[in-house]
Amino acid sequence: MFIVKNRIAFYILSAILICTSIFAYFNYGLNYGIDFTGGSSIEIQPIATSTSITQDVAKKVLDQNFTGAVVRPYGTAGFIIKTKEVIDAKDTTFANKLASVLPTHKIERVDTIGPTLGAELKQKSVTSIILVLIAIVLFITFAFRQVSGTVPSWKYGAAAIVALFHDVIIPVGFFSAMNHFTGGYEIDALFITALLVVLGFSIHDTIVVFDRVRENLRVVKGKSFEEIVGISVSETFIRSINTSVTTILALIAVYVWGPDTTHHFALALIIGIAAGTYSSIFIGSNLLVTMAGWGKSK
Repeated sequence: MFIVKNRIAFYILSAILICTSIFAYFNYGLNYGIDFTGGSSIEIQPIATSTSITQDVAKKVLDQNFTGAVVRPYGTAGFIIKTKEVIDAKDTTFANKLASVLPTHKIERVDTIGPTLGAELKQKSVTSIILVLIAIVLFITFAFRQVSGTVPSWKYGAAAIVALFHDVIIPVGFFSAMNHFTGGYEIDALFITALLVVLGFSIHDTIVVFDRVRENLRVVKGKSFEEIVGISVSETFIRSINTSVTTILALIAVYVWGPDTTHHFALALIIGIAAGTYSSIFIGSNLLVTMAGWGKSK
């Protein structure tokens, strides 16, 4: 009951997180990767198994000579160079420039995405997220259509959408702020994949809580709706925390010891799942109680 009784405090904390994320998004913007803007991703590796140049020195050389490109370490001694310039794998211009500034490395792979394909992918990514949200609302409205009590089934869907918006905007705001202050935090196809995973994970937790509310409405008698929601949250609290913590621990391992290309993917999942756990417990259930109060006042 503590969570439901103190829902105003949790609303305030959520509002602060959401407003901070929105502020970061509109003021700092997002650093879209070549998946959305078009460009080339070039993997380079050392020519010899043991090179005399350190990775830090090599990165500094690349940053100085490939202005506007994003250089990330890749593997033991290699790098990924991402540039908005479209580079043909058969074109020797880039290879010659690389050989002149960093002769210890050679090109291993070139991936190119045209600007038209990038813009199309960006549009489809936004569309996919919107369609997922609509599908979730429709599913919850249908699944809870026969719930007894004072809250219509569509309000379960509305509460879930508010919670999901919270879960999506926080990773977006975090990446926007981190890119502004430190650089290198791109929004690419993996980031969109992470957001979709977060949506699925979060709605699963939210439905678990809502389903327990539905069951308790049938079996618990003599209690108000607020008390039933409080009981339901208490019954599912430990399960939600344990599930999220074990998942986040696995993702931390991927972030620390996994390949460089999955670091930001794992980080987005960590932030999103943590936000999703919070919203499922502290936002979605509390919104049901608030909506029930609105219904009575009318």
